[in-house]
Amino acid sequence: MLIGDFEVKLDDTFRICLPRSIRDDLHTTTVYVSRGEEGCLWLFSAERFEKLVKTVIAQTNDPQAKEILSNPYFQEGRHFMRRLLGTGQKLDIDKMGRIVIPGTLRDYAGLSKECQLLGLFDYIEIWDKERYQSYLDASEEDYKTASRELGARIKSGGELGEYGNKAHSSSSGGNNTIPRPEGQL
Repeated sequence: MLIGDFEVKLDDTFRICLPRSIRDDLHTTTVYVSRGEEGCLWLFSAERFEKLVKTVIAQTNDPQAKEILSNPYFQEGRHFMRRLLGTGQKLDIDKMGRIVIPGTLRDYAGLSKECQLLGLFDYIEIWDKERYQSYLDASEEDYKTASRELGARIKSGGELGEYGNKAHSSSSGGNNTIPRPEGQL
């Protein structure tokens, strides 16, 4: 399981060094990196990335949704494929544990010298350190609300399902879901 919060540096050749514990948990020397949400990058082992894409399409119960995801003639499918696959890059981890972050992905994530890696179950987020801190500051109230609601659900013995993705109401109104880790589509 990939967990932890690591500060790393982007060197002059646009490489970051993955910490040893992350490399050990990845069990691979090939990874995929693509655009994530909220301005970060997502890093997956090759096995997990391929499984994710296949699972999203194969486990879509609605035949129409399955067709949309796997058919380039549907706008929604194109958006999904462009976002996850089209921005993805297959990268090799060198003998020193480093990967080169491609320019388009560096630009998207606004990566500067100081970066933050977050291990989130079965994938890693790569953030610019300042952008990550801004995200944390801006989302503090959302985190507190989700934490209270999750705690109440656990205390009441409510079923959470995988990663707690059942619908609930938030104090801001409307139907929401307890967010799954990014990458768990």
